[in-house]
Amino acid sequence: MIAERKERLKELTCINETTQIIKENRSVEETLTQIAEILPRAWQYPEMTVARIWLEGKEYSSQGFREGDWRLVQKFDTIDNRKGSIEVFYLKPFPELDEGPFLNEERQLIENLASIISNYLNSQEARKILQKSTEEDTVREELSKFQHPRELNSRMLLQKFLAKQNANRDIFHDLMRYKVKEILLVATLYDAFSIEKEGRFSEHILGEYSQLNLTSMPRVTGVSNYEEAIEQLNSRHFDMVILMIGNDKVTPMQVSARVKGDYPYIPIYVLLNNDREVSSFKETNPTLSNIDHLFVWNGDSSIFFAMVKHLEDKVNVENDTQLGLVKTILLVEDSEIYYSRYLPLLYNTVLEQTKRIIDDVSTDELFKVLRLRARPKILLATTYEEAIQTVEKYKDSLLCVISDVKFTKGEEMDDNAGFSLIAQVRAMIKGLPTVIQSSDVKNSSRAFELKSTFINKNSETLLQDIRNFIMHHLGFGSFVYRDSGGKKIAEAQSLKEFEKHIDSIPSDSIVYHGKRDHFSLWLMARGEIKIAKMIHPVKVTDFKTPDDFRNYLKYVIKKYRNESNTGKIVNFEGSALLDESNIVSMGSGALGGKGRGCAFINTLIYNLDFSEIIPEMNIRTPRTAIIGTDEFDIFMERNNLMEAVHQETEYETIRQKFLDGDLSYNLEKRLKESLKLVNRPLAVRSSSLLEDSTMQPFSGIFETYLIPNNHPDFNVRFKQLKDAVKLVYSSIYSPHSRRYFEAINFSLEDEKMAVVIQDVVGTYHKDHFYPHMSGTAQSHNYYPVAHMEPEDGFAIAGLGLGHYVVNGERAYRFSPKYPTLEMSSLQSQIRDSQVEFMALDMINSDIDFCTDGSEANLHRLPISEAESHDVLKHLASTFDVENERVEPGISAPGPRILNFANILKYEYVPLARALNLILDVGKEALGSPVELEYAVDLDKAENGLPSFHILQIKPMMGTGGEYTFDTGGIDPEEMIIYAERSMGNGKIDSITDLVYVDPKGFDKMRTREMAAQIEQLNQKMVTEDRKYILIGPGRWGTRDPFIGIPVNWSQISNAKVIVETSLDEFPLDASLGSHFFHNVTSMNVGYFSIQHDSSTSFIRWDELDEQELIEESGFVKHIRFKEPVCIMMDGKKRISIILKHACKLKNRA
Repeated sequence: MIAERKERLKELTCINETTQIIKENRSVEETLTQIAEILPRAWQYPEMTVARIWLEGKEYSSQGFREGDWRLVQKFDTIDNRKGSIEVFYLKPFPELDEGPFLNEERQLIENLASIISNYLNSQEARKILQKSTEEDTVREELSKFQHPRELNSRMLLQKFLAKQNANRDIFHDLMRYKVKEILLVATLYDAFSIEKEGRFSEHILGEYSQLNLTSMPRVTGVSNYEEAIEQLNSRHFDMVILMIGNDKVTPMQVSARVKGDYPYIPIYVLLNNDREVSSFKETNPTLSNIDHLFVWNGDSSIFFAMVKHLEDKVNVENDTQLGLVKTILLVEDSEIYYSRYLPLLYNTVLEQTKRIIDDVSTDELFKVLRLRARPKILLATTYEEAIQTVEKYKDSLLCVISDVKFTKGEEMDDNAGFSLIAQVRAMIKGLPTVIQSSDVKNSSRAFELKSTFINKNSETLLQDIRNFIMHHLGFGSFVYRDSGGKKIAEAQSLKEFEKHIDSIPSDSIVYHGKRDHFSLWLMARGEIKIAKMIHPVKVTDFKTPDDFRNYLKYVIKKYRNESNTGKIVNFEGSALLDESNIVSMGSGALGGKGRGCAFINTLIYNLDFSEIIPEMNIRTPRTAIIGTDEFDIFMERNNLMEAVHQETEYETIRQKFLDGDLSYNLEKRLKESLKLVNRPLAVRSSSLLEDSTMQPFSGIFETYLIPNNHPDFNVRFKQLKDAVKLVYSSIYSPHSRRYFEAINFSLEDEKMAVVIQDVVGTYHKDHFYPHMSGTAQSHNYYPVAHMEPEDGFAIAGLGLGHYVVNGERAYRFSPKYPTLEMSSLQSQIRDSQVEFMALDMINSDIDFCTDGSEANLHRLPISEAESHDVLKHLASTFDVENERVEPGISAPGPRILNFANILKYEYVPLARALNLILDVGKEALGSPVELEYAVDLDKAENGLPSFHILQIKPMMGTGGEYTFDTGGIDPEEMIIYAERSMGNGKIDSITDLVYVDPKGFDKMRTREMAAQIEQLNQKMVTEDRKYILIGPGRWGTRDPFIGIPVNWSQISNAKVIVETSLDEFPLDASLGSHFFHNVTSMNVGYFSIQHDSSTSFIRWDELDEQELIEESGFVKHIRFKEPVCIMMDGKKRISIILKHACKLKNRA
């Protein structure tokens, strides 16, 4: 073990020495010679080892080099197609090991070194470009070769996602000195996606660099477990590890402990999902021995940028201050929550102002970029002693001190430590600017006594307060347009302004900057590589007139912007072309649950080329716009609606007040401009902060409105759109929503609403509009049949709008992995086949959503109507009554059965393959089983293919666990219920109440009455804070009253276990509605399914009849056991039982 450690230390030293040689910025010849000189020391037998590096026919070798008979070689190439290799020779024979006399670790080392040298040579090429090199554009061709393999390796999805997002930025690796260049990110893709402002990964993790004109951007490698982490750590050097802790809290800390044990020198930073996790995390990990720093996600994705800069500043500050290049800012804060908020704010402000100070008359943009290295360093102290030590060490370079009031002093919490610190600092450094920041405004007077600026932590102008404080220390930079005489005529601080001025500046300015390559230099320095490299090879003299060159510049910028927006969230502009390839933001703020899912799947679809895998069908998302939650806040405030929703009890009155309110001017302007560009029906969907949450389910609680968008009067269409948005806002305060919030003990004040506006997928069919197919799919199947496994997943398909399917009405259930396998008998197919469908009415364009509700313009049509529209050809089969069999197609007369045989069995379109692919990729990306909603349009798109549209994707919850039990040790006489098909996991022994629909008096024509009676009993249970078991015939949560009891979730919210069963005249299938199913699984409610004629599963009704009857309400009985029953659910075996007493086991001999 000691020998192994010694070898690993030698390898690490070699990598570090190589990196340091490269940082010295010597010539390529000197650099490669020095690297070759140090290589032998990293091998097992350095005295008998020599090395050389080849590059384009030139040799750089170690001292005393001569070729030996035992060689290890690794080739490399560069972006400009230069070829090279590293060779290591042993000069005498040694024992055979992994690769001749060489170790596997030595193979990994030489591969890693080849990668480092290749990156170094690429950075040199980039430097030539930045210094006005006249070489031809070679990088663009190389980057265009980036393609995904035909078969996606979902385990590497995160890294591929990052690589695709940042392929054009890799050229800048290793350009700047003393930087974090390699980050190992341990996280699921969905955690990464969710935590960084919902879909703009490259912009927020790496994009801060280009926005701030920083050229040395770290490369992020994503992994999800220890094995992948070690594989990456063994392959090359990493500067830091970031552990994102979201849904999975166990794996990251296991990774941390093991990585710290193997690589103690690599800093490990932890990023918690939210501030509620801090206390429990620190209780579970009191010493934090395996991590170097703890940060908390606070809604600002630049936390990643701040974490990287925090580490860089810790490493660099001593050297940089000794050289006199930089100043320092000291932040004193012990709260992980607050310093996680302050550091991103400080870094963004400091770097933004640094750009301002370096903007002088010089047009050398590269020099401006390099000057950014002299920005002030930001240091963090969490105790009084640490702060004093930092002040004493860096007092000559200290720019200012920003301190909290309460933190540890002398190993005890001191309520006045901040005041003591500032007083001591002022005594040490006269006139030093200081800030005392506190959430208690009473501390302001004490701060002023100390001549210190006071900033309120809770101030709405916090960012501006910080900016104002440090404004006079820092500066900003921009592109200055000048005329031929050098006189300033315009200034651009962003690419947008740069493009705007291109249109208006005089021709002589275009020539002046074009001849000097100022355009490409400025763009390259800002990280806009693609634009710069399209402009750089071109000369003003290549065009007939300066205006021709101007038009070329505009063309290049526009082309790049359209490409770079693909798969991203972009702000709406009046001139924008709305299409499916990006998400358009209509307003700032959070995207909400549904919006985040839409943005996430859009990002995946347009960054991973699914057409290589399924070329027969388009995989798309509908054209989508999202109104962020800030507009909801503005709407509520400007119309004084918060008071109304708390005082008013009638929901209709609340809805009317919302309709009478005004949206913001900016939002109305954007909606109006976008509506002029859209001529299809629109879906206006809720997307609340808590909707589709992985912590609490909110599926189906809020409302969706469909708009035909075909009224001849544009103003009417515009009003319908605005009304739909307002009514989605109001749905937070519906009775259904209020009851649900009460049931789960959430406050309505915590909820905010974003709005998703999408094209409705479908086709015009005479007077109606609907898709050929819609449905849901899940990657985990709780009710597998035959040889299927739970991990194979399942899907549900129906004709028409998805409203029909997600509400649990009759539809066709199948396995995407085994689409030809029929999951039900012939009799069940006939009995349960879809006989109606939902379509959008396109005739009545005068809609009153307030009076008629969200289904105002939805029509329920018979299947025969779709046949008259010539839609059933590939969807339906015909029942041959005479031969008692089902024939695919509708050429023969007879009853139609919607089993989609031509699609699932004969693959008219590859629906099953598409579902399998998206479920697999989604499951890997989200880090948990997933559920999606989809729609299929069989009509040919512009490219001649049918289209599969993903409407929404979200994580599933409650997919099994570790609790298990042995039924052999349980006395059968103790069992009240035994179910071999169940969901849920764990043991519950605190419930005494049971509510059930008495099968003796059941009437399938009166299930709506039963739902109302159950709701009344549930409300009493909520009031008394009693959980209960619920039993009833048919499918729970359906909208179809003839196949089950049509409850919604708030009507049974206190049920902890739900049991569905069949009766002689009331069959049962398990095709749960999407929204109801999501709520059941997400809230970890047990769900048992029992066929009444099963030979194994059972309900002992006689036992129920013997218990104390608390209340009987119509069809429903409420009983209570004398002592708590014992509920045991085995999530893996999907077996559950309920025992009369607390787990009495049968005695064994």
